[in-house]
This record gives sequence, C-alpha cells and structure tokens, in this order.
Amino acid sequence: MTIYAPNMAKDGKALYKALADAIERDISDGKLVPGERLPTHRDMAEMIGINVSTVTKGYQEAERRGLLSGTVGRGTFVASDALTATAMVAFEPAAPGSLEMGLISPFYHLDPDLTDGFRKIARRKDPSVFMRYTDPRGLPEHREAGAKWASRYGMPAEAEDIIVCAGSQNALTCTLSGLFTPGDRIATDALTYPGLKTLAAMLGIRLVPIAMDEQGMVPEALETACRRNDIRGVYLMPSVHNPTTATMSSPRRDSIARVAQSHDLIVIEDDAYALTDPTLLPPVASRIPHRSVYIAGVSKNMAAGLRIAFLVTPKPYRQPLAQAMLNTIWMAPPLNAELTAMWINDGTADAVVEAKRQATAKRYMLACDVLEDFRFRGKPTGFFIWLELPEPWTGTMLEKAASKENVNVFGAEKFTVGDSPAPAAARISLTGAETMEEFCRGLWIIRNILTNE
Repeated sequence: MTIYAPNMAKDGKALYKALADAIERDISDGKLVPGERLPTHRDMAEMIGINVSTVTKGYQEAERRGLLSGTVGRGTFVASDALTATAMVAFEPAAPGSLEMGLISPFYHLDPDLTDGFRKIARRKDPSVFMRYTDPRGLPEHREAGAKWASRYGMPAEAEDIIVCAGSQNALTCTLSGLFTPGDRIATDALTYPGLKTLAAMLGIRLVPIAMDEQGMVPEALETACRRNDIRGVYLMPSVHNPTTATMSSPRRDSIARVAQSHDLIVIEDDAYALTDPTLLPPVASRIPHRSVYIAGVSKNMAAGLRIAFLVTPKPYRQPLAQAMLNTIWMAPPLNAELTAMWINDGTADAVVEAKRQATAKRYMLACDVLEDFRFRGKPTGFFIWLELPEPWTGTMLEKAASKENVNVFGAEKFTVGDSPAPAAARISLTGAETMEEFCRGLWIIRNILTNE
C-alpha cells in the first residue's frame, strides 16, 4: 500500500499552511480521493520532517477549508464533498433556456398578494412605526404571530419565547454564533442541508456526521458519537428531511430527545419543509423545550422574499440569541414582519400553504409517471424527491451530465458531511421549473440521461 506523502512547496509560507495547500492541490489533481485515509499526525510528521503540532495545525487548516474530516478513534480522511461545490446558489446568471431541477423555488406565483398587503398596512394609523429601530427580538405583536405560526408546526410557544429573524438562515446563524464557539462540535445527519455546512465552516464549528436510516438520524449512532466526541449540539430536520425526505416516527423522536437530554445537547430543529406534509408530528424540540431552539420559517411555505422566520427559544438562550441578532443585522425588517404577521392572523398564510401543497401534488404525480422505472422517495405534496441512481451513476456524474443538457440538479455529494460516503442519489426539485411543461421536459432529460436514451 502506498503511503501518501505531500510535496510541500517551499515558498516562504508557514509550514502548516504549506501542508494544507499541498493537500488541497493533491485532492484537486486526483492524487487524494474522497474517503481516503491520511497518515496519522505522528507518521506524517516523521515522513516530511516537521513536528507533530505543525501537522495538527495543517490538518486543522485543511479541515477548515472543507477538505478533510477528522473523527476521534478513526483518523483523518479526505472529505466526501472535497471536490463538490457546496453552495446551493450560483452567483453567475443561468444560461438561457436552462432548466432548474435542483434549487427549490416555492411557487412564487402562489405567494400572497403584496399589493393588497401594502394597502392594508398603509391604512394603519401610524405605518411609519415599521420603518424604525425596534427591539432585536421583534415587536410584541410580531412575536405573538410567531407563536401562532410555531403552533402550525406543533411547537407550543408564547410570544416571550419568540425571536423574529430575517429568515431561517439568519436564525441558524444567530443560533450557531450565539450558543456555540469555534471548535465546538455539532452532530448532524450524514446527509444534511448544505447551508449548515457552509455556515459551520465559516464560524469554525465542526460537524459530526451521524448514520441515518429510512427515518433519518439513528439514535444509537448519536449515542455512540456523543461518547466518543465532545458534542455540544445536534441539528435535526425530523420532518421531510432535506435531502432524503425521511420523516421520524414519534418513537424515533422520543429516542433522539432522550439521547440529547442525557448528553446535555442543545437541539437545533429546522423544520423548513414540515408544512409541505399535512401529516405533522410534534417536534423533537417540544419534548425537551428547555434545551432546544426551533426554527419556524415562512420562506418555503408563504413567501421567500419576506426573509422572516420565528425562532422559538427557552429563557436561558434568549439573551445570547438576541445579542447575536443585534450583532449581525440588529433586527429583522419590521415591515416584512408586519406583512407576515398580518397574513398569519387573517388566514392568508394557511391558504397559501394549502395551495402550494396542491400544486406540488400535480408535479409529484408527473414525476411518478416519468420516473416509474426508478426508485425514489418523496412526499405526495413535497417540494422535492430523493432519486436513487442506477449503476454506475453517482450524484456528481449526474450533475455534470445534466449540466451539459442545460439542466441543474443536486447530487448527493453536495449534502454529505465529513467522510460519510455519498450514496448514489440526487435531490430533484419539483418546484424549481417555472411551468409544468418545463418541469416535464427536465424530468425526461434526467430519465434519458440515466437510461442512455
């Protein structure tokens, strides 16, 4: 067996950075491949003639860049997504005629009537109040509406439990920066939301991948990881998990809550897609509310451009989370929060949720017809499906092949955490294409690619 030995450039850089650069270069050139195990810190130090602490810093720098994953008791491995662009959004404009089958755009044409909303706000006695600085936690009436919205997810809350955030990603940012510190470990599903991965990397927080089954995170695997590692939190999407669509049963949620309780974990529950499935179950956070934060967003269900989400938090976490909000954007825009609250209170939000479920149901049925020869998981009213790929396909291979056909899809590698092996699968958006005709064409292109037709 050949032992990996990097060729470090002698360009005056600190040795640990030179080591990280060499690892990055060798991954890019294919000398190192995802999942490959690197020499121990001591073996590497002896091999290239530097001290162990420098190797440790070099490995840590490479891990910070998303290139490596270190697991206590197992070693250091090339990350499964080391060659994958994790970002969900491309900053370059899409090519003319491209079909979006990766990004989830929740049917903008079914969003609430903004013109009507502004008219109602303009008739208020003093609408200018929504143009002023407010408490970073949000106005009282907006927090009250947030408690009502959280109840739609089955999460009990009072107005005092709510912090109004500028979208779920902002809520996640405040949570990670307000309750954790660089170097802390957070357990997450072996496949998870890419926005968590990039945010954790930016904040210096390490993600620990936990094995999954058809219901999502395996409690016994979480228990084992907590015993091996100093884990402070756990990130969950127990309802319509992104990207696999897995949904935890009530007993599974009970088990995860027990492990979190016994190991003093902070539960971060992000139910972004829960309302796409009418068969809701009470959140894990409702079982241990004193150790949990719960994110109830509106982007996927009501209107993405509002950038509003409600963070349900227990009393001990309120001050650091409010401070994190103040430190980042001061407050969520009160005008946006007022529109959101108005539509929650008058029933518009519920009507929009139902209309979007009905729209996705039609696309799900079409996907069942076009992809009838393939195995996939999904919810009949969900916004995406998890497509299993036939041999020899991988998610990355499908992404590249589809891109040549001007179709955007997301392979499993984009969602993998650490050195977890990426399954041969891809997430296919049911909502990214603007029209049913475009969606149908995108499905047929994917089908034909996989069947070589």
